[in-house]
Amino acid sequence: MAAPSVKITYATLSADNAELHAAYEAALARTRAELGRTYPLLIGGQERRATETFRDITPINASVLLGYFQKGSRQDGLDAIAAARRAARDWGRRPWQERVGILRRAASLMDERTYDIAAVISLEVGKNRLEALGDIAETADLIRYACDDLEKHDGYVRPLLAESSRHANFSVLKPYGVWVVVAPFNFPSALAGGPTGAALVAGNAVVLKPATDTPWTAWKLVECFRDAGVPEGVINFVTGPGSTLGEALISSPDVDGYTFTGSYDVGMHLLRTVAQGRYPRPVVAEMGGKNPVIISRHADLEKASLGCLRSAFGLQGQKCSAASRIYVERPAYDDFMHHFLDRTSAIAVGDPTERQVFMGPVVNRKAYEDYQGYVAEAREGGEIAFGGQVLTEGALADGFFAAPTVITDLPLSHRLWEVEMFLPIVAVHAVDSLDEAMNLANDHLYGLTAGFFSENPDEHRWFFDNVEIGVSYVNRAAGATTGAWPGYQAFGGWRGSGSTGKAAGSFYYLPLYMREQSQTTVG
Repeated sequence: MAAPSVKITYATLSADNAELHAAYEAALARTRAELGRTYPLLIGGQERRATETFRDITPINASVLLGYFQKGSRQDGLDAIAAARRAARDWGRRPWQERVGILRRAASLMDERTYDIAAVISLEVGKNRLEALGDIAETADLIRYACDDLEKHDGYVRPLLAESSRHANFSVLKPYGVWVVVAPFNFPSALAGGPTGAALVAGNAVVLKPATDTPWTAWKLVECFRDAGVPEGVINFVTGPGSTLGEALISSPDVDGYTFTGSYDVGMHLLRTVAQGRYPRPVVAEMGGKNPVIISRHADLEKASLGCLRSAFGLQGQKCSAASRIYVERPAYDDFMHHFLDRTSAIAVGDPTERQVFMGPVVNRKAYEDYQGYVAEAREGGEIAFGGQVLTEGALADGFFAAPTVITDLPLSHRLWEVEMFLPIVAVHAVDSLDEAMNLANDHLYGLTAGFFSENPDEHRWFFDNVEIGVSYVNRAAGATTGAWPGYQAFGGWRGSGSTGKAAGSFYYLPLYMREQSQTTVG
């Protein structure tokens, strides 16, 4: 299959192209024909069955089985690490140009299989078709960006100062060895394939553990890596419970580095566990957000309401970058709410594989129940300006569908201003000044993304100078706080949102997967 002629990014999600939709629908039919299969672990190039399997279902209809996946054990995790260790030395010593060639082939295979992988993403996590296409397109671009970076820096071999003509001094970045990637459910392609690609091109062997809700998407990516020529043992795939398999991965002294995307609590557990080892090891952790949007009295409210809607309710609010706190200067508050509620009321909620649907289901029953609990808290503490109910009519009855929900009049002391709900729920608050809004925006555990809307250029610089956040946007109707793309926006968080102070898709990410060696020769 040829690569798609139409490319979807998070900034072009309004694209409406007949060729694109026809290709997606054909892929969806092929994907549905594959339902119910059993998928293996991949350890040292060998497919393996565990003693138990678990069911992968779709949140669109919980009675529909997508497939069976292996409930990997602690020993399976240790075996995957050992296989990666055996393969790492040869892979890391290959010329970096060879690794780049293989990874570029993997990205091209992802392009060719875009629609089929997007169909799996829609069924597995509930992404609408355009967001699903964006997810796999971002994966390929993340891998290409890592390849470009290694090429641009000539394999990260750089001369240092020389004491004399007899001295040759070099700084060389080398792979760590064995790298574990623990991926989340919400970007099951980009946040599995992107870090895996970076670790691989840097010369590490990888053990990939996807979220239990999204193993099928990760398997599709592993097939791309394997088919592109990544050697046996260099890419390993394990599925199973975090409490056993996951703990084996994070507690093993034989892992050299980690990339984790997920909750703050689990990320901090990983960091603390790794810190107790015999020596320090790198952990690239992205741990969520509670992302603010500030709306000036000088804002274009059409633009602001659209940007807030896309960020608050895209993927049902299940993005670490989702807008969940909106602070509006009081003179603009009523007009903003009018625009925002008008747009929210028009959101199509339903089967995300259907062309007209913007919001699909939340990912699983726990998220569905959490939504109901948070809404009950919001009703007690504030007002529900829109939404606030699960949707159970007709075909929605068998899935995990929730209405987009807007909270107002919630006291600033309420815990829902602090909790990362990871659901289609956003709170809006009127402020007397931009300084008040900025203080509220910055006063938080998290520091991932933030947005600002104003047509006053002087206020733009004020925002960038004062916001304490990793990813910041001004006047972005495509997404007030969401939608970073490799090479265009760096994506990484401050404080409780990230562990490295460096961001993916930018200048400083790939070196996180390598360590520096100084080499001196005296002639």
